[in-house]
Amino acid sequence: MPLLSADPAAFPAEPPADTHDPAVTAAHDWAAFSALDEMTDHWARPGWSDGSRAYYWMLTFPDDQQLAALAGHCQEELAPLGLDPVPTDGLHITLARVGTPGVVTSGQLDSLARDAEALLPSAFSVHAMPLAGSRGAVRLSLGPWEPLLRLHHALAKAGGSVGLAPKKPTSAFRPHLSLAYNNRRRPAAPVVETVSGLRALPTVELSVSAVQLVELRREGRTYRWDVRRNVALGDPAGVQGENYDHFLADRGRPDGPRGGQLPDEQ
Repeated sequence: MPLLSADPAAFPAEPPADTHDPAVTAAHDWAAFSALDEMTDHWARPGWSDGSRAYYWMLTFPDDQQLAALAGHCQEELAPLGLDPVPTDGLHITLARVGTPGVVTSGQLDSLARDAEALLPSAFSVHAMPLAGSRGAVRLSLGPWEPLLRLHHALAKAGGSVGLAPKKPTSAFRPHLSLAYNNRRRPAAPVVETVSGLRALPTVELSVSAVQLVELRREGRTYRWDVRRNVALGDPAGVQGENYDHFLADRGRPDGPRGGQLPDEQ
């Protein structure tokens, strides 16, 4: 049974045919984006107004100069479209929502981080590029998806063990890294055309050795966060051991109740 399943709230709604092959996932992302007729306002979403805060699992890349250079170049070319660029120190991969301050306690965050540490896969790398997009953003495709799916599954399992299961199961997870957010309804064609001219840029390899549990906040038309816990990924032996066996056995099983959108999902 495949790990991913169709979900109309995800983008792309249908999963790719192969999560191990970056070329397949990149082509799948592009096919979905280039088929759009209209883009929507990323910021017009209920429950995530200016000043909103929530805890999220994310991957952050504050010191990755190659990623920052790629993002800066793409954002410069996209500037005439009037999108909202993601600051280079704000580039991230959203993994899963945990909850909100005032509801989730510091003790729960400690328990969540401790349980996650025991389940996380080993460090890995993924490639960012080529450029694509969604209904509400221009974003980099990532590949391969498989290690990111393993990571999401482990975080979902850890969350479930402490009553903080993510609102979206792994089956609806579509890894990506946003570079700019769309801020109004508009025809998609001009954005797709500009993005198509940037798809041949060299890929950037992203090293993932830890995952960040952050307190994310919206500031106007950007996201900022404070890292609350930094959890190192496990050693290589752990990936092929009991935890990975459980991952394979659970393929396709929802990891938690379905619910609202992640801030940068669309």
